[in-house]
Amino acid sequence: MYAIIAAGGRQYRVSQGDVIYVDKINKDPDTTVTFDVLMVGGDEVRVGNPVLADAKVEGKIVAQVKGEKIIIGKYKSKKNYDRVTGHRQPYTKVEITAINA
Repeated sequence: MYAIIAAGGRQYRVSQGDVIYVDKINKDPDTTVTFDVLMVGGDEVRVGNPVLADAKVEGKIVAQVKGEKIIIGKYKSKKNYDRVTGHRQPYTKVEITAINA
């Protein structure tokens, strides 16, 4: 059985036991989070409009992590302007514990 969930403006296809990285959720590790379900698949496929009211996906927050560094460079010729900066996107590592459909 699998489910399509929405988290942080993105959609993820998850099964029980999967580990996903979603945009940062401000909660401590070892807490439980619940996601809305857009679709459930398996023997029978059910699609929500936009979500399934009787289905929920539960996950456990494993850790707060950062993505890889992205280098941003700005340059203007003949103006003595040169800037380099970086960015690391914060993510939350979530382990899917149950699909209640």
